[in-house]
Amino acid sequence: MQGSVEEFSNTEIAFAHLSEAGLKRSRLLFKSFNFPGLLRFGPFLANIAVSIGLKKLIRDTIFSQFCGGEDIVACRKTIDRLAKAGIGTILDYSVEGEENEENFNHTFQEILETINAAAGNKHIPFSVFKTTGIIRFELLRKQSSDESLTEAEQDEWSRGTERFNSICSHAEKLDVRIFVDAEESWIQDAIDRLAEKAMMKHNTRKAIVFNTIQLYRHDRIDYLKQQIVDATWYLGFKLVRGAYMEKESERAKVMGYQDPIQPSKEASDKDYNEALKHCIHHSDKVSICAGTHNELSCATLIKLMAEKNMDSNDERVWFSQLLGMSDHISYNLSHAGFNVCKYVPYGPVKSVIPYLTRRARENSSVAGQMGRELSLIETELKRRSRKGASV
Repeated sequence: MQGSVEEFSNTEIAFAHLSEAGLKRSRLLFKSFNFPGLLRFGPFLANIAVSIGLKKLIRDTIFSQFCGGEDIVACRKTIDRLAKAGIGTILDYSVEGEENEENFNHTFQEILETINAAAGNKHIPFSVFKTTGIIRFELLRKQSSDESLTEAEQDEWSRGTERFNSICSHAEKLDVRIFVDAEESWIQDAIDRLAEKAMMKHNTRKAIVFNTIQLYRHDRIDYLKQQIVDATWYLGFKLVRGAYMEKESERAKVMGYQDPIQPSKEASDKDYNEALKHCIHHSDKVSICAGTHNELSCATLIKLMAEKNMDSNDERVWFSQLLGMSDHISYNLSHAGFNVCKYVPYGPVKSVIPYLTRRARENSSVAGQMGRELSLIETELKRRSRKGASV
């Protein structure tokens, strides 16, 4: 690969893992995202379907497209399938919105299990967690805005940070790289501080803890550059555009502060590619995972690696996409010898419906995303039809 967008257009490579029936199911699912009413009422309908015994319907459609299974064991088929194509798995426990100590502790234990599963397994190159899965959202908000905590909240914060630090310590102990996911801007400062301390402690030999940088925020390129200037330890960054744009802008408008979101998609793209360039320039101390469904950014990173004379499989550089999305990027990159991994969400069907809904809405709001997925699937179906007719 020379770093050309056209190199991602090989649908034979992209969809070799899917049968014709599988391609048609994916086509039908992506078409359904074009109906706003279905996205609006989908969660309600999905919960009803599960409640009245139609769980299989959900599991065989949106769940099977974007999730690996209901538990780690059930994800083995997905892990093995991706591994055959040279693609790694990131096990992502995707239960959201359940805020109590019992659930926080359960999620904490589940994250430790994903680290255990990744230990010594080249097919699971990273683990990941959301801080709101183990610490209450409101506490993170108060810490981010430097508000005082009550005595009870201080105790709760101590328990939450102990879970955070234990996850990072366990990852270092088992030599497993771990991503700290980014979240809403008004809780991100607290998450950043936790991640920075963890990197300082655990990244003494190489990058173990990776913080996530959302480049759809106009202030994050400066944050990333300052981190590189300040750190005397190894840094790990997962670079993404972001996942909370509409929520961010609406809150800023209602509360009367400056919108943290970039003024345009072009500005976001510019900062994303600038972040790639800056990290590669400092690859002596920085490792990255480019979490992107943008072909041009992937092509940019390939060119930057070539200019730096880095091998395509240099362990300091990874590409990542979501399971069930942008297979034309993931599979073509892997075929060309680059390090690629897929986010593989998992969890009980009913419990991951909020996650699946959020992903569907996010991807439907990205200009051209659904159209691109559909076009590639149609191209591959036509290619197979022509091939069959010529036999």
